[in-house]
Amino acid sequence: MKITVINGTQVKGCTHHIKEIFLDVLRKDHEITEYFLPKDCEHFCCGCKSCFLKSETLCPHAASTMPIWNSMLESDLLVFVYPVYALRTTGQMKALLDHLCCHWMVHRPDRAMFSKRAVILTQSIGAPNTAAQKDVKTSLKWMGVSSVKCLGFGLMEGIDWDKLSAGRRVKIERRTAAFAEKFRRIKPASMGLKVRVYFMMCKILHKQTLKHEATPSADNQHYIDNGWIKPKRP
Repeated sequence: MKITVINGTQVKGCTHHIKEIFLDVLRKDHEITEYFLPKDCEHFCCGCKSCFLKSETLCPHAASTMPIWNSMLESDLLVFVYPVYALRTTGQMKALLDHLCCHWMVHRPDRAMFSKRAVILTQSIGAPNTAAQKDVKTSLKWMGVSSVKCLGFGLMEGIDWDKLSAGRRVKIERRTAAFAEKFRRIKPASMGLKVRVYFMMCKILHKQTLKHEATPSADNQHYIDNGWIKPKRP
């Protein structure tokens, strides 16, 4: 089984330690590929719309984004790891998600994503983790991932892992390891109700827009090629 891990920061602080505890449970049984932002995708989306209008391979930053996307497609479990900044995900992670939204169901989803499972690991200094997790969870849902599980910690004692109390570190380690145990065996997920509804709405949208196109757009052609909608009659 394969796992792709996307780190929302290169800093090896508390978030890094939580991720390592999680992965230590899985390293023996799974092949793990990691990406670190911004090193592995240092560019912001420039809004050229080449990915929407033509192909994601024509993105000016495709050399960075395509290896990450292909790794996601080849993996059974996707792991997103990041600290909470200003109650949200990191800017680096958001920049990557901006590049990947051409794969949302409203554009050109990949059917491989419909059976993926995903995990989101976050930590904050006492602030709620939910909103920051939702940033990534929303993108994953629109890519077709139904099974997204989250684990977040509020570290009230500080930002340095070594300065956390021993008792606090033990609680984090136990909770994270127990969470990781759920993913020792990674089975393909089924499409959940929310994702199914999103997909049906998008199919209707593409059917309607196709009626007004002399030549199918890249998005509509993708739906036709996958057999999700029928081509326009001549």
